[in-house]
Amino acid sequence: MTLYFDWRIPNADFSGVKSSYKEFRTLYRDAEEQLPSNMPKPRGRQVGSLAYVDASHAANKKTRRSHTGYVIFLNRAPIVWHSRRQNTVEASTFGAEFIALKSCIEAITHLRYKLRMFGIPLDEEPTQVLVDNEAVVKNSSLVESTLNKKHNSIAYHYARWNVAARVIAVSWINGAINIADAFTKRLTQMRRENLFGSWVY
Repeated sequence: MTLYFDWRIPNADFSGVKSSYKEFRTLYRDAEEQLPSNMPKPRGRQVGSLAYVDASHAANKKTRRSHTGYVIFLNRAPIVWHSRRQNTVEASTFGAEFIALKSCIEAITHLRYKLRMFGIPLDEEPTQVLVDNEAVVKNSSLVESTLNKKHNSIAYHYARWNVAARVIAVSWINGAINIADAFTKRLTQMRRENLFGSWVY
C-alpha cells in the first residue's frame, strides 16, 4: 500500500502485520469482509486508507469517563474524524483504548462499504490502524494473546475478527506523532503545529 504520507509514520511498527491475519483464520474461519452481491464495478485509481486512534483515560474529572478520538484518511485527505466521551467508565487505559479502537473499526467498516457502493476502488491492503498503546496492538494482532477481562471481550474479539477478515491491520505508533491525540485532550500550540503541520496544505 502506497500512501502519499507514508513518510509521516516512521515510528509505526508494521512487523508481523501481514502474517497475523493468516494465523487468525484458524480462530475466525468465517471472517470475511461483508460485500454486497450488487456492488458496482470499481472504476478509477485505487485509494489507500489509514486511521489514527487514541483515548484519554478518565479525562472527565466529574464522571471519570474516557475520551475517544480518531481520524481516518483516504490517501492524504482526512475523511472521517471523531471526538467523543465514552459511555462507560473504564478501569484502565487498556480498556479505554480498546473501546476507542472498536469505535474506529466500526467507522472504517462503514466507510469501506460506502466507497465500494460508490464504485471507488480500494487498495488491496487492509486499512492500517495506528494505536499508541502496545498492549492493544499485541492483543489485537497476536493469536496467542488472551484477554481475562470479560468487560472488554466484545471489543477484543471484534478487533481480532476484523484483522482476520483483512478489513484492518493494527500497528503501533509513537504517541508523540499520533494525530488522534489532538481529538482527546488539549494540546499546546507547538504540539498542534508538530502534529498537523506535515499534512495541512
